[in-house]
Amino acid sequence: MEAMQLHRGRLIDHIQLVVADLPASRAFYEAVFEVLDIPLGGSADSHFWYDELFVSTKDGPEAAGKLTGRHHLAFQAEDEAMVDAFHKAGLAAGGKDNGPPGKRPNYHPGYYAAFLLDPDGNNIEAVYHGAHERSAASVRIDFEM
Repeated sequence: MEAMQLHRGRLIDHIQLVVADLPASRAFYEAVFEVLDIPLGGSADSHFWYDELFVSTKDGPEAAGKLTGRHHLAFQAEDEAMVDAFHKAGLAAGGKDNGPPGKRPNYHPGYYAAFLLDPDGNNIEAVYHGAHERSAASVRIDFEM
């Protein structure tokens, strides 16, 4: 029997959804994540999160006060230079600046990121979380076909 192997945790850092009705979204995600046994990571007036899913209002500081399309994707970077290169390459390829490379101390110490709007208006981020050690390169999932 052929085996298949997947790796998770190497590309997506987090996903942000900017929603119109935060209480309705919170009720929905509370219900589905309770069933999936995923605990609430935290919350405030303008946002909440579960693991890598971050949900906010358009008026919160997390959305920079504007709607940026329907999705926010954050990709992991190995260092600040990689964040800088992401921003430069994205601009050269037609992306629009939505936040130049730099530290974002209101997120957490060491958070260094850059934001671009893709051609459809989605907010695309590269983030380096500062000096750290990963417990594993990825989560490996092996299953038989």
